[in-house]
Amino acid sequence: MFEPSIIIASASLLGLAIVATAMLRGWHGWLELKRRELEQDAAPRQDGSPMGAARIEIADLKERIRKLEAIASGVDL
Repeated sequence: MFEPSIIIASASLLGLAIVATAMLRGWHGWLELKRRELEQDAAPRQDGSPMGAARIEIADLKERIRKLEAIASGVDL
């Protein structure tokens, strides 16, 4: 009645559609997760002084720059 190649092709197409739909739902879920994380990060925190956090971050960046300059000049740390 039906040729085997038509059955295989239609089954493959159906499988591809199922996988694509599952991946699309996963993608939408991942985007929603990232959206929630961004909203949560945007909320103001009451952990402590923002000046203290900024100073720590600046000190960390200065340390990274110092290490990169040492690597560039060939000095082992």
